[in-house]
Amino acid sequence: MKRKIVIAAVTAAVLVGGGTATAVAFADDHDSRDAGSGAAARVSAGDAASSAVRAVPGTVTEAELDDEDGALVWELDVYGSDKVWHDVTVDAGSGKVLGKHTSDDNDDRDRHAPRSAPVTLDAAVAAALRASPGTVTSVELDGHHGEAVRWEVDVRGKDGRAHELNVDAKSAAVTVDRSDDRRGSDDGDDD
Repeated sequence: MKRKIVIAAVTAAVLVGGGTATAVAFADDHDSRDAGSGAAARVSAGDAASSAVRAVPGTVTEAELDDEDGALVWELDVYGSDKVWHDVTVDAGSGKVLGKHTSDDNDDRDRHAPRSAPVTLDAAVAAALRASPGTVTSVELDGHHGEAVRWEVDVRGKDGRAHELNVDAKSAAVTVDRSDDRRGSDDGDDD
């Protein structure tokens, strides 16, 4: 939920600022920040995933655009064919793999995170972009704790607005994520 608030706040700040600056929100579940460079990624999420899988054979389950020391990068989670989680960093300008290592995250990803889906990351991104044309800033395979498996796709629309979409991992059906709808009641969840 914090991620959704940060994305909305940064988008609003850009719109209020008169459009002379471009900003992209980058966030994960625990840390939120914005890109100071204002640069746009030339490498798509799908191309970054292809680069990551060439470096670490397996399945990409998450790709997130991030600002790392002033440079735009894609941070990807790959469930390797070796049955180990890998973190791969890809340059968002060139598509070059900048780093890869086995994940040392202390979370429950090993036990609960989905490792694959009938609908690929590329197909999920394509479906999301048909529904909301723009630039994908984040895509994640999600569906633990009894939920249906889906791709969560964040798109910065051509209109400058942030769009949060869910793409069904079996059918590629796209729905708008209403879990953070401010018109409804706040459930008090900060994550």
